Amino acid sequence: MFTDKYNVWIEAEQWANGEWNIWNDNTDVIVEFDNKKRWVASFFTYSNISELVEKNKITGECLNGKYFWASDMILVDEVSRERIQEVIESFINEDKFESIFKMVTD
Repeated sequence: MFTDKYNVWIEAEQWANGEWNIWNDNTDVIVEFDNKKRWVASFFTYSNISELVEKNKITGECLNGKYFWASDMILVDEVSRERIQEVIESFINEDKFESIFKMVTD
């Protein structure tokens, strides 16, 4: 299904120093394989979901925090490069990657 060679781009790595909190954040991730096919998903920490729900209760978004939704969402304990790569490897090895990530079409 996949080659072993791919690159992982993490949006949060483009942010200014100190803006990325691996314990309470979310970031888009793009995986590009050697065949130039790109796949995207959004990684959220569990604590970030709680914080977003509380924010939405105040702002009125998502029916005042009654629901939360994000496309291609993956929940993790931390959004570090190490954890993201570990999760991607697991998805590939378990033949789940195409079901979880969304292919990017130009």
